[in-house]
Amino acid sequence: MFRHMREDIRCVFGRDPAARNTWEVLTCYPGLHALWLHRLANWFWRHRMKWLGRFVSSFSRWMTGIEIHPGATIGRRFFIDHGMGIVIGETAEIGDDVTLYHGVTLGGTSWDAGKRHPTLKNGVVIGAGAKVLGPFTVHENARIGSNAVVVKEVPAGATVVGIPGRIVKAQTSTDEKREHRDALAKKYGFNSYAVSPDNPDPVAQAIGQLVDHIHLMDAKVNDMCGAINDLGGDVCKEIPELDVIDLAEAEKEAAQARQREREAFDPGI
Repeated sequence: MFRHMREDIRCVFGRDPAARNTWEVLTCYPGLHALWLHRLANWFWRHRMKWLGRFVSSFSRWMTGIEIHPGATIGRRFFIDHGMGIVIGETAEIGDDVTLYHGVTLGGTSWDAGKRHPTLKNGVVIGAGAKVLGPFTVHENARIGSNAVVVKEVPAGATVVGIPGRIVKAQTSTDEKREHRDALAKKYGFNSYAVSPDNPDPVAQAIGQLVDHIHLMDAKVNDMCGAINDLGGDVCKEIPELDVIDLAEAEKEAAQARQREREAFDPGI
C-alpha cells in the first residue's frame, strides 16, 4: 500500500506543471490523497472487511470530493487532476499511467451483479466531465475529450469526442510512436478541459462535405445544361442555388414560431 507512494508523487510532477515541490504535492493534492485512501479501502475490501472498506471510501469522498468504490482495481502511476466530482464504480478496472480530470464518471448502465463498469487500459486520458458508462474496454493510450459520453469500446490510440462519443482519429498501427499519437491528439483538438472550437465533430464535418458536394454538382449540372442549350436544346432552366441558412438565425425564427403557436393556443400569454 505504501511502496508506490514516492512513484505517485513523481508522476504528479510529470503531469501537472502547477506542482512546485514535494511538500505541496504531499499536502495539497486531493487526487493523491484519494488514491492512497483507496488503497487502504481496497485492502480492507479484499480481506473481507467490507464495511471498513466502505467507511474509508466514504471518508475519502468527504475529504476529497472523489468517490472511488473500494472494489475498484487501480494500477500504478494513476493521476487524478483536481478531482472534484469523480466517481469510479465497483467493477471498474484501471491500468497503469492513466489520467482522469475532474467530473469524470466511470459508471454502469445495469443493476445486474457482475462486471458493469468500464476497463481502462494503460495510458488512457479522460478529460473533464466525461462519462464512460458500461462494461467495455477503453484500450491503450486512448483519449476521451471533455464532456464526452462514451458507451462502447474505444480502440487503442483513438481520440473520442461528443455525445454520444465519436472517434475523430484512431491509431493506424499498433507500433506508432507516442510522439505521433500526441501530435494527432493536438491536431484534432483534444483538450483535457474542453474540446476546442475548431474540433472536427464527425457529424458537422459530414454535413459540410455534403454541402460542398451539392454546390459542386450544381455547378457541373449548370455547365452541362449550358452546353446542351448551346447545341439547340431546351433543358435545365435556371437551377436555384442552395442557400444554407445561418443556424443562429434559423433558431431565432424557430423560437419566434413557437412563441406564435403558444400565443395562438392561449391568447392570455
